[in-house]
Amino acid sequence: MSKRAVIIVDLQNDYLPSGSFGLAGIDTATANAARVIDAARGKGDRIIHVHHIAKEADSPLFAPNTDGIHPIAAVTPQAGDTVIIKNYPNSFRETTLQKTLQDGGIEDVVVIGAMSDVCIDATARAAADLGYNLTVVHDACATRDKAFGDSVVPAAQVHATIMSALEFGYGTVTTTADFLS
Repeated sequence: MSKRAVIIVDLQNDYLPSGSFGLAGIDTATANAARVIDAARGKGDRIIHVHHIAKEADSPLFAPNTDGIHPIAAVTPQAGDTVIIKNYPNSFRETTLQKTLQDGGIEDVVVIGAMSDVCIDATARAAADLGYNLTVVHDACATRDKAFGDSVVPAAQVHATIMSALEFGYGTVTTTADFLS
């Protein structure tokens, strides 16, 4: 049995261009995520989908009982996959993720999904802090432009900044092509 899990974070309809909070590059990131997931299934890796559902019914993002909370079609969970619901950026916070990984004897985690600078960052850092060998497949992740004060930071810069920090201090950051080779 594989000691690796692929954790798919928040690849949900609200992040599509037609959703309430469309991300730059989400279509490419989702296609790459689907490739990573397919390869992982073929190797017998554990597949864990983490879906965010807001606590507030009127939330502009991932509001309960909306189409926005459903997984993007290309990465819909399949039989045998685990689905975990979260309410915070960190996929480990107040969820069963840590127990699921421990019970499965998981040592290595691969993190993909959205948003690079929020939930991917929080989940990846937590995984490394908990002692897992971390890999982030960066082109299977997406984000959007961010504002800080009077500045607008383009999505590509937001993504690169987070990925460089994760690679520097937490684990391996790679591409889909390199991950699959």
